[in-house]
Amino acid sequence: MTYESIVPGELHDPAMRAASAVPEPGAVTIVVPTFNESANIRELLRRITESVPPRLPCEVVFVDDSTDDTPDVIRDAARDCPYPVTVLHRESPVGGLGGAVVEGIRAATSDWIVVMDGDLQHPPSLVPELVAAGERAPAGLVVASRYLKGGSREGLAGGYRVAVSRGATWLTKTLFPRRLRGISDPMSGFFAIRRSAVTADVLKPLGYKILLEMAVRARPRQVTEVPFVFQDRFAGESKSSAQEGIRFLRHLAGLRTASPAARMVVFGLIGATGFLPNLAALWALTTAGTHYLPAEIIANQFGVAWNFLLIEHLCFRDRRQHRHWWDRAGRFALLANADLVLRIPLIALLVGRFGMGALTATALALVTTFVLRFAGTEALVYLPRKARPAAGTPDTADAPDTVDRAAGKSRRTRSRTAKSRTAKSRTARRPS
Repeated sequence: MTYESIVPGELHDPAMRAASAVPEPGAVTIVVPTFNESANIRELLRRITESVPPRLPCEVVFVDDSTDDTPDVIRDAARDCPYPVTVLHRESPVGGLGGAVVEGIRAATSDWIVVMDGDLQHPPSLVPELVAAGERAPAGLVVASRYLKGGSREGLAGGYRVAVSRGATWLTKTLFPRRLRGISDPMSGFFAIRRSAVTADVLKPLGYKILLEMAVRARPRQVTEVPFVFQDRFAGESKSSAQEGIRFLRHLAGLRTASPAARMVVFGLIGATGFLPNLAALWALTTAGTHYLPAEIIANQFGVAWNFLLIEHLCFRDRRQHRHWWDRAGRFALLANADLVLRIPLIALLVGRFGMGALTATALALVTTFVLRFAGTEALVYLPRKARPAAGTPDTADAPDTVDRAAGKSRRTRSRTAKSRTAKSRTARRPS
C-alpha cells in the first residue's frame, strides 16, 4: 500500500510551518473509498471545498483500490483543494469497500470521521450537518438516512435496485433488531462517527456495507440520524453486481453467527441439511449393487463434505486463516466420523444401563454428540493456534489475554511491514 499526502500551499510558509510543529487533529476527516472513479474526483473535491465552511478544519482521505488512473487524478486535483488530501492506494483490496473504509479510519486524525462514496450520490453539502447533529445529540454515530421524512432514494436506478435495497434493509433489521434499533437505513454508506467511538481492529468487513458492520460489532451507545436525498451518480457506472450481493449475504451470515449460541444453531441447521447428500449417495451406491454397510460409510462422507463446505462459509469464515484447508478438512472429518463411532455405544449404554427406550436414548445421544461435535469443531478445527513463547521469555500463564493481544499486535505489525513497503511523501505548492 502506498501513502501520499498533499497539503495546501500555505503550509509551506515558514511561519505556518513553525506554528504547526505539533499538529492539532482536524475537526473532520472525510474518508472516500474509490474504485475507478477518476471522472468524479475533481467535482467531488470542488463540492467538498464549497460545502465545508472554513471554521470546520477538514482533511480528505481517499482509500483507492483502482486499476485506472484514479490515484493520479486525485493527486493532481488535490493541488487546488484548500484542505490536506491523502491518497492510500491498496494493491490488494482486502475486505472490499468496507476494508478500504477501515484503512481510512486508521489513517484519520480528526475527532469526527465522515464516510461517503466517491460518485457524488452522497451530497458533500451534508457533511457539516452530520457533524453538527452529532455534537448536538451528543451522539457517537450519525447516519444519513434515505427513509426519514425529507429523505429520498431517488438516485437508485430502476425498480430492481429499489426492491433489492428495500429487501436488504428489511432482512438486516429482521436479523439484528436490537443492534439496529433507531437506525432506519442500515444499508446507508453515508455516515459520521466519532473517532473515539470506533476501534478499527474489531471490524471484519466483507463488501460494501460497512455501516452494518459497525452497528453490529461496535455500535456506539448514542445514535442519531439526518435525512438525505440519494443523488444520481455524477459519472461512471455503478459497481453493484451479483457478486457483491453474494458477498453481502456472506457478510450477514458472518455477523449473525458471531456469538457461540448463534453459531451452534447454524451448525445444527447445516448438520440437518447433510442428510440430503448422505441419502442421495446411499441410494446411488445401493442401486449400483454396493453392500449397504460400506455404502453407509461412504455415503456418510458425502454428508460430511457437504457440512464442511457450508460451515466453512457460514459459521467460521473469519477463522479459516489459522490452519490450512486440508488440515481443517481432515480434523472436521475425524470429528464427524467419531460422532458415529460414539453414538452407537452411547445409545446401548442408555438403553441397557439406564433402561431408556430406544427412541429416547437415540434422541439424547444425538443431542449429546451434537454438542460435543460443535465444541470439538470450535476448539480443534477453528480455534487459533497458541503462539509458542520464545526461549528465555518469562512465564505468562497468569496473563493469557495480555499475551494474545500483544502477539496479535506484533503479527499485524510484521504483516503490514512486509506487505506494504509504504512510501511517505509530502508535496506542497506556494500560493500564487
